[in-house]
Amino acid sequence: MFSKILIANRGEIACRVIKTARKMGIGTVAIYSDADKHALHVEMADEAVHIGPPPANQSYIVIDKVMQAIRATGAQAVHPGYGFLSENKLFAEALAAEGVAFIGPPASAIEAMGDKITSKKLAQEAGVSTVPGYMGLIEDADEAVKISNEVGYPVMIKASAGGGGKGMRIAWNDAEAREGFQSSKNEAANSFGDDRIFIEKFVTQPRHIEIQVLCDSHGNGIYLGERECSIQRRNQKVIEEAPSPFLDEATRKAMGEQAVALAKAVDYTSAGTVEFIVDGDRNFYFLEMNTRLQVEHPVTELITGVDLVEQMIRVANGEALSITQDDVKLNGWAMESRLYAEDPYRGFLPSIGRLTKYRPPAEAVADSRVVRNDTGVYEGGEISMYYDPMIAKLCTWAPTRKAAIEEMRIALDSFEVEGIGHNLPFLSAVMDHPKFVSGNITTAFIAEEYPDGFEGVTLDADALKRVAASAAAMNRVAEIRRTRVSGRMDNHERHVGDDWVVRLQGVEYPVTVEADHDGSTVFFEDGTSYRVASGWTPGDSLASLTVDGTPMVLKVGKISGGFRIRTRGADLKVNVYTPRQAELAALMPEKLPPDTSKLLLCPMPGLIVNVSVSVGDEVQDGQTLCTIEAMKMENILRAERKGVVAKINANAGDSLAVDEVIMEFE
Repeated sequence: MFSKILIANRGEIACRVIKTARKMGIGTVAIYSDADKHALHVEMADEAVHIGPPPANQSYIVIDKVMQAIRATGAQAVHPGYGFLSENKLFAEALAAEGVAFIGPPASAIEAMGDKITSKKLAQEAGVSTVPGYMGLIEDADEAVKISNEVGYPVMIKASAGGGGKGMRIAWNDAEAREGFQSSKNEAANSFGDDRIFIEKFVTQPRHIEIQVLCDSHGNGIYLGERECSIQRRNQKVIEEAPSPFLDEATRKAMGEQAVALAKAVDYTSAGTVEFIVDGDRNFYFLEMNTRLQVEHPVTELITGVDLVEQMIRVANGEALSITQDDVKLNGWAMESRLYAEDPYRGFLPSIGRLTKYRPPAEAVADSRVVRNDTGVYEGGEISMYYDPMIAKLCTWAPTRKAAIEEMRIALDSFEVEGIGHNLPFLSAVMDHPKFVSGNITTAFIAEEYPDGFEGVTLDADALKRVAASAAAMNRVAEIRRTRVSGRMDNHERHVGDDWVVRLQGVEYPVTVEADHDGSTVFFEDGTSYRVASGWTPGDSLASLTVDGTPMVLKVGKISGGFRIRTRGADLKVNVYTPRQAELAALMPEKLPPDTSKLLLCPMPGLIVNVSVSVGDEVQDGQTLCTIEAMKMENILRAERKGVVAKINANAGDSLAVDEVIMEFE
């Protein structure tokens, strides 16, 4: 076995690999850029080597620099994680030339599966079900229209070298096919330097389901069930689960066997993933093969008990698989939620800055539940503008899908993150969405259910009353503490009232709180009541309660006259008044937000790339005003209406914080 491996990656996946290597008694080497000098993966590794400036194209993906780190440390093998150099055949070849093991597939397999046209042809030859289409070179738009008619609309026009949604168009008729062909060709040439285009049938109501395969160099290959990855936003996966709520055993077996056949056809070794599009009738079609460890691999590990990173290391060491297909048993259900540093209330724009609070839920392993958090950050650390915005993968397991979802709800509510924008509220909203809960999902779920973006969660009546009851019970505890601290309690003890008025989400609830040693019963005017038990003490930012015996977790902040409470994706201002205070509060005028209609505010922390207008310019609705860069993405800010530029407060090269004023209008 190797005595030392280098992880050619950063963040949570580097930490993940280090954990398994440590378990196996293998030493680890981290590499890091200037931006990652104090990163968690650097702290966890046995050794660390600096490899350059923050931009990845000057550090993490410079093959020569990684090779120098390998030589300097004497690492015998390299795990590439995902992204960066994980599917770079030149890197795999460089390692082979150096006599260093690549903990991944052969360069030939990476090359074969990296090209969409080549991989589809190989899949067809291996007997894998593929989407009907035309894989040859398409000369011009006229030929594209002819082929589209032969395949049958709707069709997907795709760049052969594409990825991340670039060079991809859907056409429903001849005009869209003609236009889409040229657009895809131009975009592919600009993005990949390769303008080859192919056309295939567009599968309606598609589900994105992938098969995990594992192969060794002794001719053995197995599949470890599937993962459902249909909850996506702009081709970026957000929530994954295993198994899929849609597949039956016969379809799972057919997909698994075809996935292994494809892997063997290219002499694949290591862990890999074969992705399929599945229609509403469970017809499945090959999409692509990812020749690396997937981001969402933990859910497969949770339902199979197989450590995929360990298996990759053992295969790279020349060992035969110790498990057969008959040994693979799917146990229970697992969920993964990707925590991104992006603000759902601002169109999911990237968010950077310092994590002033980062407290994940406690990890747990028990017979009936598992909570796992794969992360690469820590409280006080910086979220950099240079890398991917994903900061953690929160995973839960339980014997059933319903129980796994409930575990995820509680875990999300227990996850405390402050200092940056993040998508925890959105993840919570998805976990409660009826379509998701039913398993009736497609890749269009987010686009269809949140067409105007995410504006927070409005709790239903029952959930609202549970929060109100909890707030009333917590307020009673806070009032008792406050009177004691103020010294206004004598031998007769000042009485804390039983009658209160709770106001939240535009609703007012008069309640009566009857407390005893074990908790409180909160009575509402309509005759309903809720039993609240909690060990919460004033000042705690997290309250774990049971309401009528059901667990509930609230993030709690103090505001004047009550609490800021966040739960299940909702962010609530909760006032708890005495009856007299409620009467007076009703007479107070509502404070209106400031008028920002004549200001262009910076929507995220970022760097001004350019300013496209000048003072005095008359701008039109939709006109480009400026461009901001954050986390490798350029974001164009446009005028929302006609106007005249009165003042410009920022210039190209300036770094701005959220809501800083970029320009003002007359």
